[in-house]
Amino acid sequence: MRVIRDKKKSFDLDEFLMKPLFAHLATSSEKGAKESPVWFHWENNCIWILGNNETDSFPSRIQKFPSCAIGIVDFNHMSGKVLHAGFRGVATVEPFDINMAKRLLSRYLGTVEERWDNRFKRFNHNSLLICFQPATVVVRDQSFRVNS
Repeated sequence: MRVIRDKKKSFDLDEFLMKPLFAHLATSSEKGAKESPVWFHWENNCIWILGNNETDSFPSRIQKFPSCAIGIVDFNHMSGKVLHAGFRGVATVEPFDINMAKRLLSRYLGTVEERWDNRFKRFNHNSLLICFQPATVVVRDQSFRVNS
């Protein structure tokens, strides 16, 4: 993975990817580009995303058009923080792995599974994982000064 950084305004990418932020998965289709907000888990230089063949449309788009992009932003309007990582690469649909799913979900829901909403405890034959392998990532600190 090639990391493109602004020499003056950058940030630690690994630290950034440990935060429970929303990622925006951009895929292609016969009708044009589509965007899906998703939770993610960063592991072994891949972005992992939970999916479901029955309820999500992005797995079938990825099977037809594996080239895609992911944008992740950490934004706070009160402090002026704007950190952005923009990824381009290829995704694949992978078999479901309960351990990977639990690592991903625990980032957002905590480690006590009994406290999770029931919809995050139900997996079935339609459950799957997306493995996004970035070729490049642009890392930019676009923070601004807040005037008081």
